[in-house]
Amino acid sequence: MQKTKLGQRGPEASVIGLGCMGMSDFYGPADESESIATVHNALDSGVTLLDTGDFYGMGANELLLRKALQGRKREDFLLSVKFGAMRDPSNAMIGVDCRPNSVKNFLTYSLKRLGTDYIDIYRPARVDPSVPIEETIGAISDMVRAGYVRFVGLSEAGGETVRRASAVHPIVDLQIEYSILSRGIESGLLSVCRELGVGITAYGVLSRGLLSGKWSSGNPAGPKDMRGHFPRFSPGNFDRNLSLVDSLKAIAHSKGCTVAQLAVSWVLSRGRDILPLIGARTRAQLRESLAASTVELSPAEIALIEKSIPPGAVAGERYGPQQMKMLDSERG
Repeated sequence: MQKTKLGQRGPEASVIGLGCMGMSDFYGPADESESIATVHNALDSGVTLLDTGDFYGMGANELLLRKALQGRKREDFLLSVKFGAMRDPSNAMIGVDCRPNSVKNFLTYSLKRLGTDYIDIYRPARVDPSVPIEETIGAISDMVRAGYVRFVGLSEAGGETVRRASAVHPIVDLQIEYSILSRGIESGLLSVCRELGVGITAYGVLSRGLLSGKWSSGNPAGPKDMRGHFPRFSPGNFDRNLSLVDSLKAIAHSKGCTVAQLAVSWVLSRGRDILPLIGARTRAQLRESLAASTVELSPAEIALIEKSIPPGAVAGERYGPQQMKMLDSERG
């Protein structure tokens, strides 16, 4: 696995990271032993960046990682942790809390659950509109000076917020959705990050499975799968979006790769400052996605992919209305 620097001021990381959310939450039941085996397989394959959130399974994902990382040298992997998202007993997302004291409280619990003395990259899951970003980043900066955090990141923040945060403390990366179906950052946010030396950690590179190339018409989401509530999976939108994905199959066939590998390879081709997170829940899914690092796309092939799915072609927003309101990145 090749390595890259995360932003201008961040640590060296594998060019592909592992997103661990689906192992504990949102996509329906997962097998814990298979999840742990997947983390082990990722580390053994050279993946060094592991991404989680303290609200994934209400702490369950951090506890899972603690089990998976037992016996591993702490310096051999990077832990990226999101905080601040609030949930109620029904698992609904009810807001965000990024007040300075809350930042330190969330961090304390994450350190305990993960069984570590420090977190490599700590970031608010969403920008709290009731708290100036300077106060939130200032609190994380305090924790950097105290040795509990190494680097500061952001998630789903807009360009102006990235600028303001960077004035308080160096920001190593912005975690945001980016795929051939979700290209919103190209309208200005990406250029702001590059100007400031902020890397991009791209999640949703397979658009929550839409770009896997393995689904047919009819919504496959189960009753506990949050994708069933997303606009892109709603009746009508889902079939339209699958038809877009079908346009990639011939390109993938000509490259001798899967549609999923083509989608990951496209994100990798966008620049060394863009690091895709693979949301694999099984070793088979992981192996397929990691193989994308060996798929090289020519300028002509990239142009063909982008012609097949031009910006704005996808049907439906990334999230439902309430979740969209929480995205500072959608406000500029």
